[in-house]
Amino acid sequence: MSTKLNPYLGFRDNAKEAMEFYHSIFGGELTRSTFAEYQASEDPSEQDKTMHAALTTPNGLSLMAADTPNAMEYTPGNNYSVSLSGDSDDAAVLRVYWDRLVDGGSVTMPLEVAPWGDSFGMCVDKFGVAWMVNIAGAAQ
Repeated sequence: MSTKLNPYLGFRDNAKEAMEFYHSIFGGELTRSTFAEYQASEDPSEQDKTMHAALTTPNGLSLMAADTPNAMEYTPGNNYSVSLSGDSDDAAVLRVYWDRLVDGGSVTMPLEVAPWGDSFGMCVDKFGVAWMVNIAGAAQ
């Protein structure tokens, strides 16, 4: 088994919807467990919240998420980002991911040739998650 970097995203009440959105973009297998399944909360309003969700794709992408319990502080925004990167062989699929991520979101830096020679862009999707896309060697 090799070590993997897995971004873990926190939400308040919409982790299920967010993970379904990412599943529609990247494909793969999405699993989800609720607070009720783990007896993780006695609060009736939290029983269907996502305790843990994991998205894994055949090409090695992995993303995890959970809803933050009501008793815990939750501050959405700029405390994380997710990076997607590949080389020019991956350019077509990375551009499709980019287009899907910006749908309903906003572009903070257009996906274009960066000073280091790769194509690079930054966006915030419709759930407030910041993304960076880097396509190495795509400028050649």
